Amino acid sequence: MEVSGSPKELALLRSFAPFDGMKPESVAVFARKMTRRQAPKGRLLFTEGDEEKQTFYLISGSIDLLAEGEIVGSVRSGTPKSKSPLAHQLPRPYSAVVTSDRIEYFQIDSEFLDVAVTLDQTGAYKVLELNGLDENAPGPDDWMTALLQTKAFHKIPPANIQAVFMRLQRIDCRAGEVVIKQGDIGDYFYVVVKGICQVARETPLNKDGVRLAELKMGDTFGEEALISDVKRNATVTMVTDGVLMRLAKDDFRKLLHEPLLDWVDYESAKRIVAREEGQWIDVRLPSEFEHYRAEGAINIPLHSLRLKMKALDRNRHYIVCCDTGRRSSACAYILAERGFNASVLRGGLGSTELAAPR
Repeated sequence: MEVSGSPKELALLRSFAPFDGMKPESVAVFARKMTRRQAPKGRLLFTEGDEEKQTFYLISGSIDLLAEGEIVGSVRSGTPKSKSPLAHQLPRPYSAVVTSDRIEYFQIDSEFLDVAVTLDQTGAYKVLELNGLDENAPGPDDWMTALLQTKAFHKIPPANIQAVFMRLQRIDCRAGEVVIKQGDIGDYFYVVVKGICQVARETPLNKDGVRLAELKMGDTFGEEALISDVKRNATVTMVTDGVLMRLAKDDFRKLLHEPLLDWVDYESAKRIVAREEGQWIDVRLPSEFEHYRAEGAINIPLHSLRLKMKALDRNRHYIVCCDTGRRSSACAYILAERGFNASVLRGGLGSTELAAPR
């Protein structure tokens, strides 16, 4: 069950490391992202060799730690050993089995814990509080927490994350307001703090725009034009009153874009695709795709990515390509930001033998 955030539970949470050295407002953030669970005697809490990125804290009861089936230690609640995470290394060096009639324990995502503790220690949460969200908006920790839990932020250096939050600018928006317009020059990357936005793209057959996505708190938009240095490929309109944070183009490129992208050369890309989990995604227009393409590639033009993303397999390694690498880098960023394993073909297909005249 979710932790309620009551004074009693917050006090309990502060008895564990590293929460005992954190600011009260940060501990309250963690409480909302923590689950409190029970397990009966004999239950395996986790197994040796497990690589699941979850952190466990023992609230009550006792467990044994086993390596290759042999007991190598035990942990009992209320002891100094229980104040630290249980067998926190990955892969797990031990299995943990419940030895008391039952145990209670806290569980939280390890990557979120690591990034958010860093922000607490560097003062980034405090910076956001100074931005002064109104009392009817979500607290700064709500949308920050949603953003920090995206896979993209797990790959970005903590110092960059702190700098991002310090440079974000708040803007208040009204329902019906156009935040970015298709065809405009890209200048900002946006994060939704409060409210709902709609993403739509105008086509020759539909001047009113084809709806591509609906965005809510913690979602982001505007990255494609900043990465590709092209005009906006869609219009984003506020469906409700809301609050956005925005990051200027130069700051976005330096702090978020560059650290996140994984570039591969053509030979490496072919080796990845040759494996069962590899797959080319070509983000050029259909007419370009028909002219030449990598064998087995699927065609998802950049402007259609948000609409078709749900059909992609998160267990595959996608090699994203276009003619030069510009559009594909924008696509790969969006995919990586949403937890997909995506790399960009360095130099694009135009630098390979595929583009040679036949």
